[in-house]
Amino acid sequence: MIILIALIAGAVFGALRARRRKGRTGDIVQYAIVHALMFGLIALFVTLILDRTVF
Repeated sequence: MIILIALIAGAVFGALRARRRKGRTGDIVQYAIVHALMFGLIALFVTLILDRTVF
């Protein structure tokens, strides 16, 4: 669940960041995908660490 939220938040954050920099459609899509992957990967590691330490 955390990973899905992070993917969506990363995509939104990346798209907004590219728009602020006046990027074209391809730039906005690229930023959204890259940020979604980065946020998702970070969330994956956080989830794994929490799972191993809490239980």
